[in-house]
Amino acid sequence: MRLTSQKCNEKESRRKAEQVPPFLPTALRGHLTWSGTMDESCTATDPERTVEFEFVRATENAALNVLPWLGRGDKEKADAAACDAINGVFDLVDVAGEVVIGEGAKDNAPGLFLGDKLGTWRPGSPRFDVAVDPIDGTTNLANGLPNSISVMAASHRRPDEPAAMKSIPSFYSMKLAFGPDVVKALGAGLPVIGIDDPLASVLRRVAEALGKRVGDVVVVMLNRPRHAEFIAEVRRVGAALRLIGDGDITAAVAPSLPDSGVDLYYGIGGSPEGVLTATALKALGGGCSCAAGRGTTRNSAAFAPRWARPNSLACSAWTTWCGARAPSSVRPASATVRCCRA
Repeated sequence: MRLTSQKCNEKESRRKAEQVPPFLPTALRGHLTWSGTMDESCTATDPERTVEFEFVRATENAALNVLPWLGRGDKEKADAAACDAINGVFDLVDVAGEVVIGEGAKDNAPGLFLGDKLGTWRPGSPRFDVAVDPIDGTTNLANGLPNSISVMAASHRRPDEPAAMKSIPSFYSMKLAFGPDVVKALGAGLPVIGIDDPLASVLRRVAEALGKRVGDVVVVMLNRPRHAEFIAEVRRVGAALRLIGDGDITAAVAPSLPDSGVDLYYGIGGSPEGVLTATALKALGGGCSCAAGRGTTRNSAAFAPRWARPNSLACSAWTTWCGARAPSSVRPASATVRCCRA
């Protein structure tokens, strides 16, 4: 979906540059504003715009290339097939892409790893930071179930600028995600929904934002032993619960999609998926919050300080779905996200 000229005018850019997401952690509020990158994104020579469809093709090819492995019970070979497809597309694209957030290390599986190169890297090629999960929901795919997607997010890194996206030094993070209606309510004065707030309080605020009873709020969560207390609390409060086996990104994006039937994503999941989710939510108008290194001992040696100090992933957006670029509340660069279902 293309950005309209109305959204590209200078008045709109100035107005957005003055805003701060209502749920941004307090420690960051005095230091961050929206970045004024919309005018740059609207030019015909913007590197993100000129290679945007190469990222589209990469995720589409990954999704198509894993179809022979659908229901075959071999998720590693499916992951490898998706990676081969993505690499094959970028072997022909004149960009200098570097994977700054990858998935393979966490799962000890075939994947695009931190530091891997994408593109030809010819002199003069635009530089991109890339976050990628070749297949999110490989178990679903291996079992022939729905909700597996190929996901890439990329941001143009301009000369002499730091990385636009950074790998979180933790395999797992505590995350919550909600839709655009909740973001609007927060902007209108609803108390901030913090990741450290009791789950019952979060559910009440989401219900208030959506004009629902708490019992009508639908929460989606990974069905994991580590979530036993969260599951019990949702049921105690009386909200509806949807437990899923896999598909972290699909679940976290669901509250921001129309007619998904989901109001809130909550729980502990992969950190790379958290960054990819945040990028998608920037395009969809939803919001999320993430605290790295929570709730598991598998990577206790790599636990990071809470992201809000200063590492909290907080995001907001005002543009639309895949391909739209949204100014970032936490970095001076715009982002393009593409998700493709397997």
